[in-house]
Amino acid sequence: MQVVETFGHYIEKWSADSPERARRLLKTGWQAQNLKFRFAPDKRLLPADQYLAHLMMDVMLSPLKDPEHSALVSVFTPCELLQEVGLYPYNVESFSCYLSASKTERTFLQTAEDAGLAETLCSYHKTFIGAALSGVLPKPRCIVYTSLACDANLLTFKELAKLYEVPCFAIDIPAGHNPENVAYVADQLRDLAVFLEKSTGKKIDAESLRERTKRSKRTLEGYDTFQKARADKYVPTDLVSPLYSGMTQNILLGTQKEEDYVNRLLSEVEKAGPSKGKRIYWMHIIPFWSDAVKKEFVFNEKAQIVGCELSQVANLEHHSEDPYEDMAMRLVYHALNGSIMNRIDAGIRHAKETKADGAVWFNHWGCKHTLGGSQLAKRKFEAEGIPMLILDGDGCDRSHGGEGQTSTRLGAFLEMLNE
Repeated sequence: MQVVETFGHYIEKWSADSPERARRLLKTGWQAQNLKFRFAPDKRLLPADQYLAHLMMDVMLSPLKDPEHSALVSVFTPCELLQEVGLYPYNVESFSCYLSASKTERTFLQTAEDAGLAETLCSYHKTFIGAALSGVLPKPRCIVYTSLACDANLLTFKELAKLYEVPCFAIDIPAGHNPENVAYVADQLRDLAVFLEKSTGKKIDAESLRERTKRSKRTLEGYDTFQKARADKYVPTDLVSPLYSGMTQNILLGTQKEEDYVNRLLSEVEKAGPSKGKRIYWMHIIPFWSDAVKKEFVFNEKAQIVGCELSQVANLEHHSEDPYEDMAMRLVYHALNGSIMNRIDAGIRHAKETKADGAVWFNHWGCKHTLGGSQLAKRKFEAEGIPMLILDGDGCDRSHGGEGQTSTRLGAFLEMLNE
């Protein structure tokens, strides 16, 4: 722990006066961690999740090593088109998670607030903006984002486009789940293909893109199959692996590496032992830094997180052979698009598939969609026989943690489930 704190201290110290030096230290530290993931992984995890930690760190390092071949994206941006033109996903939410894990988020949050951003803006977005304003995070080739599902996107990516002075493409996702909106979004994605071809000088091969979106479909279906298969199994896990899968199931969707990860899960879950303890389905962000949450769930046979909403947001009933329509369907019929009931219904369905004993709805500070829907979610989950705990906190900013309250409420909830 002291090493992490020292590491974060120097990045914070140098970010104001020597941002290039801070960036080099950040890259060096993450490369060292990646070597650990590769050669000394946590043996308590499934081998598939050991592979996932290394895969996710590669995603984080690529924009630091080669920002010219990176595109800044929001978490639900369909990245198959980026992959076709050789651009790495440079994801705002992921980078803020890793900056927080490096214990550097506070100085970047303060930088963003000093620049005029509201305290109530999502801490993931503020952390990234603060790091960008400090000069620690490099300039991308371009920016691509969607209006789904966070209203902070509408501010963050416009500000970053001005700061970095790079071309920016916004994908507007209407709230209604209908074919007309699919056609509207598909047309935007065709325009995005032209934008990316102009930005990179590379052409998108139609057949290659079609095969890539087919791989995306197989990957999503495979992950859902894994989640159902784990219903009667004990799968040891920590707090970050569910977040890694939530990120890669979005920004790496369409890659062979992500499909390989899911295939490994399917192979390994068959060898897992029978279910143990209480099973919790988690809605929204997991506060991976929280000691109170770690105490209850990290490699604990008495209680485990058996699924995270963010890795199961696609509606797999809608599919098209046209790759642009297929990606558009994923966005339009997305669980977090439109009415809060779309999200709640999807969460209940996935919780039941994993035979969850209970659910946690995490009210991440700054997320209006989550905060506003919490009480309705609790009523709906419990009407379906799934007890729910509404837990307040922040997934990125430790200063909004409330560890004492988290420990008390989470402990009482699990005790109630055991009774």
